[in-house]
Amino acid sequence: MKTINIGDVTVPIVGMGTWYLGEGNAAQSARETEALKYGLDHGLNVIDTAEMYGNGAAESLIGGFLGDYNRIDIYLISKFYPSHADKKQMRTALTNSLSRLKTDYLDLYLLHWRGATPLAETLEGLQELKKEGLIRQYGVSNFDVDDMDQLTMEPGGDQVAANEVLYNLQSRGIEYDLLPRQKQAGITTIGYSPYGSGSGKSIKLTPELVDLAKAKGVSTHQLMLAWVLRNGDVLSIPRTGEASHMAENIAAADVTFTPDELALFDQAFPAPRHHIPLEII
Repeated sequence: MKTINIGDVTVPIVGMGTWYLGEGNAAQSARETEALKYGLDHGLNVIDTAEMYGNGAAESLIGGFLGDYNRIDIYLISKFYPSHADKKQMRTALTNSLSRLKTDYLDLYLLHWRGATPLAETLEGLQELKKEGLIRQYGVSNFDVDDMDQLTMEPGGDQVAANEVLYNLQSRGIEYDLLPRQKQAGITTIGYSPYGSGSGKSIKLTPELVDLAKAKGVSTHQLMLAWVLRNGDVLSIPRTGEASHMAENIAAADVTFTPDELALFDQAFPAPRHHIPLEII
């Protein structure tokens, strides 16, 4: 599988999202646990979660099996609310997340989206947590170009490791400016909702792309994920609660496209030709 760097850490280019996981009954949670463990057992080691997901339910689900693995082998990401972005509340939020996850550190801690707290204070708090070893790296989520420009100018902004944003076939805006600028700055782009499912509106492929999936012997979901991964510059974190779908996500990383095949995607979902405000779902 392709890999990508987050700072000085190399991880698989496919991770595991957990939005909506841990919110069902015991049987459903057991299937979701099985899916995440399948991913860990088959080469995926990035798990992305947040205190917001089910008010901690996703973190608790992960905490239920994290001890079955060598912690150093897992790259664990969580996110905190903008309302917790000041130094005091950030520390409390992290303590609560670590308790639910049953671990003593996070590999990456992200501000979920920008709020009212000055970025300088948020960065100061993150730097303190990093110095204490409670987090290994820090970053943001749902930050557009202007937000990132302001962020990286603040003290500690040069240590921002990643920005997690929406990226899929019908949400390509980041390709115009945000993605290339982050690549130049050494900031990893983490893309969520590769199928558009986070908005409740799954992406509808053209007949030509449906035929392409059939010709390659993959599902339409695998085709969409493979497209997101095509250039090796985005860490995608599809969410699934089924082991069979996790296996499909892993296999999608090996799908490649010819220039003519990529042109089919561009015809159906044109690349941006100007700045498009970042979409957030």
